[in-house]
Amino acid sequence: MPKVTVSPKYQVVIPREAREAMGIAPGEKLEVFQYGNRLEYVPVRRMRELRGFLKGLDPDVKRDKDRI
Repeated sequence: MPKVTVSPKYQVVIPREAREAMGIAPGEKLEVFQYGNRLEYVPVRRMRELRGFLKGLDPDVKRDKDRI
């Protein structure tokens, strides 16, 4: 598992394999969330980029009787 070091300016470099897997490009914005005792970085995507990303999702979901 790759590790990063926090610089004196509190900066980190995202490892290449993680950048490539997530499609992160230079200058791209990331949201930072604190979740318990860890930080999570989530790429901010424009609404136009998200169009159709759920295509092929099966809409038939088993629901509890009180949720129908």
